[in-house]
Amino acid sequence: MFVITASTKRLNCDQSRGQLMHRFFQWRVLFIMAVYSISNINAQIRYSVPEEMKKGSLIGNIAHDLGLDVQKLRAGRARIVSGDSTEYVELKTDKGILVVKERIDREQLCAETTPCSFTFEIILDNPMELHHVTVEILDVNDHSPTFAKEEINLEISESATPGARFLLGSADDPDVGVNALQNYIMSPNDYFILKEHSRPDGVKYAEMVLQKPLDREQHPRLSLILTAVDGGNPQRSGKIKIEVNVLDANDNAPVFNQSVYRATIEENSPKGTYITTVNASDADSGMYSLISYSFANLKGNINNVFEIDEKTGVITLTGLLDYEKAKKYEISIEAKDQGGLGNSAKVIVDLIDVNDNAPVISVMSFFTPVPEDAPVGTTIAIFNAKDVDAGDNGQVVCTVDQNTPFKLQSSLRNYYTLVTDAALDRERVSDYNITITATDSGSPALSSQKTLNMKVSDINDNPPRFQKSVYTAYVTENNSPGLSIFTLSAQDDDWNQNARISYLLDETTVGGSPVSSFISVNADSGVVHALRGFDYEQMKSVRVCVKAQDGGSPPLSTNVTLDIIIQDQNDNAPQVLYPVQTGGSVVAEIVPRVADVGYLVTKVVAVDVDSGQNAWLSYKLQKATDRALFEVGLQNGEIRTVRQVTDKDAVKQKLTVVVEDNGQPSRSAVVSINVAVADSFPEVLSEFTDFTHEKQYNDNLTFYLVLALAAVSFLFITCVVVIISVKIYRWRQSRFLYQSNLPVIPYYPPHYADTGVTGTLPHGYNYEVCMTTDSRKSDCKFSTLGGQSVLVVDPSFTETMQRAMKEKNFMEENSLSELVR
Repeated sequence: MFVITASTKRLNCDQSRGQLMHRFFQWRVLFIMAVYSISNINAQIRYSVPEEMKKGSLIGNIAHDLGLDVQKLRAGRARIVSGDSTEYVELKTDKGILVVKERIDREQLCAETTPCSFTFEIILDNPMELHHVTVEILDVNDHSPTFAKEEINLEISESATPGARFLLGSADDPDVGVNALQNYIMSPNDYFILKEHSRPDGVKYAEMVLQKPLDREQHPRLSLILTAVDGGNPQRSGKIKIEVNVLDANDNAPVFNQSVYRATIEENSPKGTYITTVNASDADSGMYSLISYSFANLKGNINNVFEIDEKTGVITLTGLLDYEKAKKYEISIEAKDQGGLGNSAKVIVDLIDVNDNAPVISVMSFFTPVPEDAPVGTTIAIFNAKDVDAGDNGQVVCTVDQNTPFKLQSSLRNYYTLVTDAALDRERVSDYNITITATDSGSPALSSQKTLNMKVSDINDNPPRFQKSVYTAYVTENNSPGLSIFTLSAQDDDWNQNARISYLLDETTVGGSPVSSFISVNADSGVVHALRGFDYEQMKSVRVCVKAQDGGSPPLSTNVTLDIIIQDQNDNAPQVLYPVQTGGSVVAEIVPRVADVGYLVTKVVAVDVDSGQNAWLSYKLQKATDRALFEVGLQNGEIRTVRQVTDKDAVKQKLTVVVEDNGQPSRSAVVSINVAVADSFPEVLSEFTDFTHEKQYNDNLTFYLVLALAAVSFLFITCVVVIISVKIYRWRQSRFLYQSNLPVIPYYPPHYADTGVTGTLPHGYNYEVCMTTDSRKSDCKFSTLGGQSVLVVDPSFTETMQRAMKEKNFMEENSLSELVR
């Protein structure tokens, strides 16, 4: 522990009120710092400021005084907590200073209590620090002394002897210290002097002392001025007028039977409660023996709390008593006779505290949520519990619920720290309603409660959990790709992201191939899908390992095994192993003609690669040359004779056996068996050789017949299409030739010769022939292009042309007729 004190004083001779306040402005800072834990620092700081400071005025640089930088104040969320004092001061965390928040009136805040101060706490988080700050309010001379009355009337007998004392009472000044009432001044006169006295409580009062006898005939009435002056700067004062009436002789002043009266009364007593009775006597007789009682000083609110009967001196309660505001009252009682002589006594009223105030719990810091892995002893909240009652009534004991993992620790009086007393588990209890009970030691005891709702934040401390370690799923072979096989589901007791589960397929191999080529797992839903169709005959089961991983940091995971059992489907027909079916040769079983009934001819051996009832085989005889001669065992496939073989039975016997499985639907295989009924092998060989040749011949004949038919049909269709196409083409040419006006180039016999050398024809001439539909009946005239040569036409040319045209027309008509047919 170490103590640092620093004080500065600023004085100003200006008489203005604001500068006067600064004249008494005195900073006194007291540091008492004590470290009581690694993360908790307790410091006590004291500031002194004058009252009536303007809003925003500086109180102190709290950051500098605590040895903290402004950044730490911000980071630690520095704040003011506890009590009603927060309405007077404000913490500026951006500058690290304390300033005045509201006007402070010392007289309203503390009344007569000195020194006047209020206390509050400044708390910081991360790490937690608690600092006590006390602000003392210095008095400013803002009140003038005042008297309870505007005028004092005294009636003094002219027979009063010098030295007689007359009480003038006291003036009230709410200020304290040098600003309080200092002395009295009375206006100059020839008869009285002023005496000042102080009571044990420090109240100064005045009395007049008679210096020389009064003469009623000369001065029946005297007017004096009494001035009460304080010690402030500027000085303030209050005045009262004293009117003295000189009466006839009054020799004796009242005398109290005791100088100090004591009374006790409980606070909160009802109005009208009897306090005590003061008693004074006067040796005079007549009207001068009549005494009246009154309060000599009315400091504070005494006149509102107590009342005295002027005649009997009985003091009763007229107001409310509060031990927490005033623990006792000192009352000055004045007794006066009718002649103006008086005396005084003091009544001390002690208040008895009553347990009328329950403890008050003020939470200064509360941390929520708290991680579930917080170690035992983690601070949850800091609070204080105060009871303004006195003695045992103000002794507070705080408790917390017993059925919670918390406890209270106290390092300072009335200050408590709520800490964890056991490990927290959010999965078991996610939040706590912590009830703190503060109970005083009064009788009857009073208590108050404060409930704190603390939430427990989740920590990723629980891995995903499956109900089983091994799951079994069944899927029928030949399934479609993408089929949903199974849904894996895991639970995680954590919350939010820590409980978000992803499913991951562990990469292993199945039959030399990665399992991911067979199976996929949806990462979000845990649905297992088949990526390909399974074949029971190749793979009976698949074992995969799936990891369920949460979204925590670091993530936690759990593995589970999924056995996928592939169920057989009747997708394979039986396969005949014996007799062996060959494509080019015939195998025959020989049955001697002397075979008895039940003779074993052969046995059909078949297998089915399916399993279960899909592989149960049954054998049936489908066809037979002679059904009365052979039978097939239903279960074993044995072919036996059912009767005696005779000479009438054919040598060649053909049997067709159906092998059928028991699946749904069933599948089957057919096998043909040749049986020879003969006693010698050459006979069997000759019979089956012919059978083979005939069978092969018949097969070849059928093939050639089908091939020839297809070829003939193709040729016929092709010829028909070609003929029709040609006919249509010729018909369209003939109609074009007869009906159009286009020029026609005729055919010229080779014996015609030209006589010129121009043109593109082989003989040097070009000819243009213009013909109409009747051109066959007209003559043709030809001319050369140049008009210089003339073609001489033989008369036989016309006949030749006509004959050619007739032949052409005849052929076209025949073609059209054929086309129409």
